[in-house]
Amino acid sequence: MTCALWAGVSLALGVAALPVAAATLPQSMSQGGLVTAIVPAGSSATVNGKPVRIGDDGMLVFGAGRDEKGPVVVVVTYPDGHRDTSRVAVTPRAWPVERVNGVPPKTVNPPPDIAARIQREQAEVAVARKRDDNREGFVHGFIWPVVGRISGRFGSQRIFNGTPKSPHPGMDIAVPEGTPVKAPADGVVTFAKPDLYLTGGTVLIDHGFGLSSNFLHLSRLDVKVGQVLHQGDVIGAAGMTGRATGPHVHWGFNWFEVRLDPMLLPGIEGTSPH
Repeated sequence: MTCALWAGVSLALGVAALPVAAATLPQSMSQGGLVTAIVPAGSSATVNGKPVRIGDDGMLVFGAGRDEKGPVVVVVTYPDGHRDTSRVAVTPRAWPVERVNGVPPKTVNPPPDIAARIQREQAEVAVARKRDDNREGFVHGFIWPVVGRISGRFGSQRIFNGTPKSPHPGMDIAVPEGTPVKAPADGVVTFAKPDLYLTGGTVLIDHGFGLSSNFLHLSRLDVKVGQVLHQGDVIGAAGMTGRATGPHVHWGFNWFEVRLDPMLLPGIEGTSPH
């Protein structure tokens, strides 16, 4: 993709577009937001001190988590050795409180043996999120995986049966059980298991550059690890497996270990799943 074409796509999708002549990053970004940019090919970069991938075409991505205070410090070193440092301010958000009742008690406060199982399963998922390759499955933006009512939002404080738990790491879309779930962008399946204790049927799709989608509580899995997907391919069916009180699709999105808001992704932002 040429830089001129990417700039047009970026502007249309509301993504920060950068000229190839300089690494001009946005002045600010939202908590839970993603920045996608083009810098001079052959450059190197760090984000908050961590080396990050730059594609052969100069592609650079990074995100800010729910509780990121900022600024996000981005250092780009050009092929000639010149270095630019940008400090991207992070705009805070107000996070709602969501009370979820009727959850099976053993999934809210699990006994030690179950807690150990949960820890093992979460560790497996964490390993899958470490993948970092040069595919750009995200470059054309994202589509909604299902059409339905948003029943849970990213970042909200979750209170299960009156017990405060971690903030919601994704968003929930309420749909009937069995509704086909589609890949929101191109990618490869890095995790697929039908029976995790908390998340039930779980699928991870890696989109490249450390960006990944995860889909939880699926009633059926139609993909396997290593399978290459195109945007719109069916990966499984909506359900209520694991810790769920009704049929829905949980869509989480990560930049490596940093959880981001799917509602802010290019192609999704400003649209409705209905």
